[in-house]
Amino acid sequence: MKRFCWLILLFAACLFAHAQTEIGELNHAQFRIDVPEQWNHGLVVYFHGYTPDPVTYQQEPLKPELAVFVKAGYALVQSGYSKGGWAVEQAVPETEALRQYFIKKYGAPKETYVTGHSMGGLLTMMSIEESPDSYDGGLALCGALADTAEMMQRYAFDGRVMFDYYFPSALPSPVRVPADFKMDDALSKRIQGELDRKPQAAATLRRILGAHSNQDLAAGLVFATYILKDAQQRAEGNPFDNRNTIYAGTANDNALNDGVRRYAADPGALNYLQRYYTPSGRLTRPLLAIHTTYDPVVPPPILEAYSLLTRQRGSAKLFVQQYVKHDGHCNIKPEEIDRGFSELRRWQKTGERPSPGGLH
Repeated sequence: MKRFCWLILLFAACLFAHAQTEIGELNHAQFRIDVPEQWNHGLVVYFHGYTPDPVTYQQEPLKPELAVFVKAGYALVQSGYSKGGWAVEQAVPETEALRQYFIKKYGAPKETYVTGHSMGGLLTMMSIEESPDSYDGGLALCGALADTAEMMQRYAFDGRVMFDYYFPSALPSPVRVPADFKMDDALSKRIQGELDRKPQAAATLRRILGAHSNQDLAAGLVFATYILKDAQQRAEGNPFDNRNTIYAGTANDNALNDGVRRYAADPGALNYLQRYYTPSGRLTRPLLAIHTTYDPVVPPPILEAYSLLTRQRGSAKLFVQQYVKHDGHCNIKPEEIDRGFSELRRWQKTGERPSPGGLH
């Protein structure tokens, strides 16, 4: 019997003696699996961020920010999702199907971590909250750890409404974005030109929306418009309502509130965003989040609400937020991801909680 067990172990060692990359399709979603040469029989499940179209994969080296997991000895699986945009509805079951596929083909891992960038950070949080038995811990990178409906209302919809007050008709209506609306550099440059021509209004919007430059503000407004289109299509109507909103932070808030357009939400449209996703804040596994100190796409204040939510749910000891001193969305260096992943693993194995604040 012992000899048989040793033969099985020898076979497994030979099977994974060389690094492997498998690319395929599962449930209409492309996937990629990387198994390192010296596999430690651990697994990292990765959720990618927001992209207009589904992600596809090629036989090429991993991006440095993902290669850190394989270099640490872990197998890495990632789904491209069958749909683009706010594909939370598709990403969760398709990634779970990929995890099960990996187990069936390569064997059950001894430990499994989940991670992701941006929207993938929200999916990391969602996985830790809803599927704790599948994961030992989560690493959310530049993640939108927030109530989706509230986040999109505050940073996409309200931002667009205020922009329209100062720059009417420069972008499509925030409640009726055309189905063929696309993001591109030409449009962002045109909006930046509009902002440059009204420096006082631009400065007001930058201050309220947390943008450091007109270039960042213009790109963010164009992205917000695309997000609104996506939300309207998925929710089959406009989920956002600002009839009870009092806007503040300008030199003349009275004029803004008198002049801003008011919109009513379509009945039932909000339900979709609430399903995908409203955080519970209930954690039974450690969740480490890393964010840049300036992020024009997912502003750092978004994360404060989740920290408070975990305190309210009695699971604050399982959530830690750290920052890196960089500008830009998801501008977290590979070596910083590596350090964060090391801290998460130590936390899970020894109970030594990482220190909140700057990532050291």
